[in-house]
Amino acid sequence: MTTAHSRIDFTLPQGGAGARLRHAFGPPRDVLVARGLHEVRGVLDAVHAAAQAGAWCIGYVRYEAAAAFDTALQTHAADGPLAWFSVHDQALPWPDALGADAPAEVAWTPGLPRGEFDAALDRIQQAIRDGEVYQVNYTAPLHGALQGSADALFAALHRTQPEGYCAHIDAGGTQVLSVSPELFFDWTSDAAGGDILARPMKGTAPRGATPEADAAQAEYLRTAPKERAENVMVVDLLRNDLSRIAQPHSVRVPRLFHTQALPTVWQMTSDVQARTRAGTTLADVFAALFPCGSVTGAPKVRAMQLIRELEPAPRGVYCGAVGVVRPHGPPGEGGVAATFNVPIRTVVLQAQGAVVQATCGIGSGITSGAEAEAEWHEWRHKRAFVERASAAFDLLETLALDGGQLRHLADHLARMAAAAAHFGYPWDAARVQACLQALVVQHAQGAWRVRLLLDSRGAPRAEAFALQPTPTPVRLRLAHRAFDEADSEFVRHKTTRRAHYAAFAPTAPGVFDTLLWNRAGEITEGTFGNIAMRLDGRWVTPPLACGLLPGVGRAVALREGRVAEAVVRIEDLPRVDGWAFINSLRGWLPAELLA
Repeated sequence: MTTAHSRIDFTLPQGGAGARLRHAFGPPRDVLVARGLHEVRGVLDAVHAAAQAGAWCIGYVRYEAAAAFDTALQTHAADGPLAWFSVHDQALPWPDALGADAPAEVAWTPGLPRGEFDAALDRIQQAIRDGEVYQVNYTAPLHGALQGSADALFAALHRTQPEGYCAHIDAGGTQVLSVSPELFFDWTSDAAGGDILARPMKGTAPRGATPEADAAQAEYLRTAPKERAENVMVVDLLRNDLSRIAQPHSVRVPRLFHTQALPTVWQMTSDVQARTRAGTTLADVFAALFPCGSVTGAPKVRAMQLIRELEPAPRGVYCGAVGVVRPHGPPGEGGVAATFNVPIRTVVLQAQGAVVQATCGIGSGITSGAEAEAEWHEWRHKRAFVERASAAFDLLETLALDGGQLRHLADHLARMAAAAAHFGYPWDAARVQACLQALVVQHAQGAWRVRLLLDSRGAPRAEAFALQPTPTPVRLRLAHRAFDEADSEFVRHKTTRRAHYAAFAPTAPGVFDTLLWNRAGEITEGTFGNIAMRLDGRWVTPPLACGLLPGVGRAVALREGRVAEAVVRIEDLPRVDGWAFINSLRGWLPAELLA
């Protein structure tokens, strides 16, 4: 028998506010596997029967299983089992500490060059103009190799999406690490029928750098015609799909265009509900709904034909379904409950000898008028979740310790606490302050640069280095290209992950820092501090909405009225007649911009 273990942490959307299904599972008493299309329905029937008898079944259905329900739904040939479920007699407590101390790292490589992406979007737009489709969900994989523990990678992924539909399924040579925020369906059924909820997710916008910008992004998502059209098309598709198993006149849409805040993006969802007919089985539900229209497009048959034409390889578990089927209602009455996600935000690990290959799909729905540049950047925002989880990092604050006093301590602690909340790191203010106080006692005299770090377990540590005076004016040089990461969460929050800044660090002798600018041509910051400019007779600093770290020294200068916020573009630089570099460690340093 295949040894396997699984963990699930699912929101229960029909279980009341805050209801969750959070369990671990030991080795199964049975494993149900479909290797051919003709076996898929049989496996789902066996899963249904096992749950009716009191078992818990955890597993997945690959995207390529679609033709098992309708031969018109074309896909590539599958590269693994079409359906896989483990059967368990009981659910165990969730192991909170599992993977917390182990390392995990994946260096991801995009599987799609920009030229191929643009060509695919052109082909989809032509199909839309020709009336073949209204929308196509186009995807491509990221590839990498796991260094370290799958448990640790899942723990890191889980921190990026803690309120979604998360599952770690170990099927031996294949492991599925899904932290999808998207519900495929939640279904409870008994002898009289059942209640089913689908919650398709369509429409994406990046999170804003400030509360005001974040609210504006959410409002844009709610009101943008392109995003609403994308969502409505999928809702209509799901209404039609659900009608195949619904009692007459029971399909309804109680909620449209709901915006959901995720750590790196806003997403739009809508609810589609129905009352299923008596005698409906799990296989019937899949036959009506699979694959979810949010990952195919509309009409589903033609959209899937285009997906097969444009995507060179099978999607696998990505865009299929991952979930749990369990008993429902009084024992012995044969009721079942099934909750499945749409496995976006999902990493699949495959053992190949001594190497564990990792794959993660990224995609978006392409509608009429979709622009390649905007879709390409949407993909970049969507993959931020896996890039965040794929290498360990600490939260970081750099403070000045002078004569036994930590400068602007309250500001630094508030900023680190905000970063801890954003990244899901435990925060214990008393423990952090005790760590700092121990360091202050050891460095009560002189000037020191203090690095305060907080790891993913909430453990602080502090380091001190002698602080040397900085000769002024310091010299700045304008970056030779746009800083593409200006909208990254690793710019909005200070961490030890700084490769995006290091790529712009000055290399010429005598240059103190690089002056960065975003894709819109707006000045943002330096690689290790903020910037002030005297423009038209007043000192200004770029607003956070341009994409920069909310520096403590900058915040102090704003509070004191020394600077005001203003957007400064590259073409405005000839009018700047004064420069300053600002950070909490070194204060306000006069600067000059080199030609």
